[in-house]
Amino acid sequence: MTRVDINADMGESFGPWKMGDDAALLKTVTSANVACGAHAGDPDVMSATMKMALENGVGIGAHPGFSDLQGFGRRRMTVPRASLQNSIRCQVGASIGMARALGASVRHVKLHGALGNMTSEDESLARDCYEAALSVDPDLIVMVLCATAQEAAVRDLGCAWAGEIFADRAYNDDATLVDRSLPGAVIHDAGLAGQRMVDMVQAGAIITESGKRIETSIDTICCHGDTPEAVQIAASVRKTLENAGITVETLEGRRD
Repeated sequence: MTRVDINADMGESFGPWKMGDDAALLKTVTSANVACGAHAGDPDVMSATMKMALENGVGIGAHPGFSDLQGFGRRRMTVPRASLQNSIRCQVGASIGMARALGASVRHVKLHGALGNMTSEDESLARDCYEAALSVDPDLIVMVLCATAQEAAVRDLGCAWAGEIFADRAYNDDATLVDRSLPGAVIHDAGLAGQRMVDMVQAGAIITESGKRIETSIDTICCHGDTPEAVQIAASVRKTLENAGITVETLEGRRD
């Protein structure tokens, strides 16, 4: 029987400003990527989100990104290698420390936004970021965009990793995500999102906008937490997967 994890980016509220419905998402997903305070989130939000994840039996992950609160980490930036690695270390370290204080643990790490997109195109940059995270905790599972430079980097590093596809994003023929500024880049139809995930998991491949199939190892599916339809999309994805006989459970890392 095919098995897959469902993850969501969350903990992205800041002070009195709320982003997404994390409490509802945590009833559906099996892994939570919690913002570390650089692109979004703050210590109180991180603590509250991790506590809810722990109560729901959801795996906790660190979700570091560029230090860019105003741009929500979605603006491409040029940061010196050492500074970027230190930023990743600080974010992952804060995540691990908060989780420990709550009696929980951080199982995985996933890069956010523009940093994630840039590392999906640049293996060297991906390796820099992953080496920084693993220097804080070498047992972290690195969540990577399937069939991209990120996957090449973790295979070379020999660390535990999990391949990710997106329920609510369209794909280019090189397995990267269609730019958010382009029409159709973000999928808002919950029913469509659910069925396309079943199609991809059963095919063992990313199916791009052009119809091209890119064979890959699919371990986890991301449902972004910051869209208006996030809760509905996550619920549709889980229900549709389970109706197709696909088991939904918290991810485990691979090393192949």
